[in-house]
Amino acid sequence: MKFKIILIFLCILTHGCEQSFTSKSKDNKLSLEKKFKNIGFALLYNESDHKIKNFDQRSLNIYHKSLKKRSMVKITNPDNGKSLIAEVKSNRIKFSEFYNSIITQRIVEDLELDLKDPYIEIVLISKNSTFVAKKTKTFDEEKKVAEKAPIDGIQIKDLNENTKKKKKEKIKSFSYSIKVADFYYKDTAEMMLSRIKAETSLKNSKIIKLSKTKYRVLIGPFNDIKSIKESFEKMKSFNFENLEILKNV
Repeated sequence: MKFKIILIFLCILTHGCEQSFTSKSKDNKLSLEKKFKNIGFALLYNESDHKIKNFDQRSLNIYHKSLKKRSMVKITNPDNGKSLIAEVKSNRIKFSEFYNSIITQRIVEDLELDLKDPYIEIVLISKNSTFVAKKTKTFDEEKKVAEKAPIDGIQIKDLNENTKKKKKEKIKSFSYSIKVADFYYKDTAEMMLSRIKAETSLKNSKIIKLSKTKYRVLIGPFNDIKSIKESFEKMKSFNFENLEILKNV
């Protein structure tokens, strides 16, 4: 009887949830790649911290956990709207699940990322996309320049000079939440909430109603990167494939 209850719960949870779970199916993997989008924190490559060889800090390359090698992605800094096209160098490098990618100094500078708050959006672009067709030539040209130029020579602008010219900017507040999943049924969302409370020590989870058929389970908000990372790691046992981090929700 207990087994039947657990089985029913799992079936409801799977069908009512819009979050993707890990699957070894080729069809599912293809579908995931076509739809892949993630927003979260990036990790700046540091030679002393990672056993990665030949990762050029001047390149427009990233390391990712699941996207195929040579996949083309659009990376955006949501804070200023700046974006660029990058290429996945490999998906075989192990790094914390908390980070959605490992990026280079070149990408940090081009997007004007704040390393204390390296929040980016990654979107996989199909090779047949007209967007990629238009950007491929520019990407190849920038790649050749990056391979020859020193890091200091590829900076778009001096961030210090910008700061001096502008008036004092408002201090950015750090407020992020972990998006667990979106559910079609409120009951299913409530079951997920109960499970999080029962299986982890996380107490700041909640449900937000987005529409009559969309209920979002969130954990947070968090006001520092350390606490959100610790909570993110506690969600590993749920095996969600694409947890996202949302800002100011």
